[in-house]
Amino acid sequence: MTEITRVPLQPIAKGALTKLWIGVAAAALAAAGLAYATLPGSVEVETLKVGTGPSPTVKDVVLIKYKGTLPDGKVFDQQEQAAFPVEGVIPGFTQALQKMQRGGKYKVEIPAELAYGDKAAGDIPPNTDLTFEIELIDFKDRAEIEAAQRAMQMQMQQMQQQGGGAAGPQGMPQGMPGGAQ
Repeated sequence: MTEITRVPLQPIAKGALTKLWIGVAAAALAAAGLAYATLPGSVEVETLKVGTGPSPTVKDVVLIKYKGTLPDGKVFDQQEQAAFPVEGVIPGFTQALQKMQRGGKYKVEIPAELAYGDKAAGDIPPNTDLTFEIELIDFKDRAEIEAAQRAMQMQMQQMQQQGGGAAGPQGMPQGMPGGAQ
């Protein structure tokens, strides 16, 4: 015959369950804080001049005017008109472009981890936060631009086939110096 051993249960002390839940909550908050600390910072976009219409998507190509500066104010890059695919730039720049509108002007603060991280890039030292002033001139869908490029290439090919080649200076066929044969 089997013998059963009985163990008496001790009553739970008053407030012990509350202390247990407080401990679980504290552990969860500590874990969340650690996870938050390891996430990259966020991009700050300040609107200097309001734009209109929709914002670019990662499938678009933007035409912008911009100036990039380091924390000490030194300009590391500047363009009056530059075309970029939205997803072909540093992650922070991609995030910022998607918050802009045509005709708008913006000041953008990009933390180092969303810029070049721990790698140097030209005049930009490793682990450097970047500031940009960006004016979104225009944007178009990448597929639309590629279709227009294909149409232009086809038109050029047709012109070359019809004309027998491209014309040189003053309308003379190329490859014929002075127009002599």
